[in-house]
Amino acid sequence: MRRLCGLMLFCTGVGMTLVLIFPKNFLWVCADLGILFLGYHLFCCK
Repeated sequence: MRRLCGLMLFCTGVGMTLVLIFPKNFLWVCADLGILFLGYHLFCCK
């Protein structure tokens, strides 16, 4: 279940990164980096 949640969060983060090519708000950039990190950590780490 952790891997599935991690994959979903990582894919969401990648999608947000594609949208944020030109970041409009520092909060969105921080949220995107947090989601990417959390998704990677849940998917890859045991």
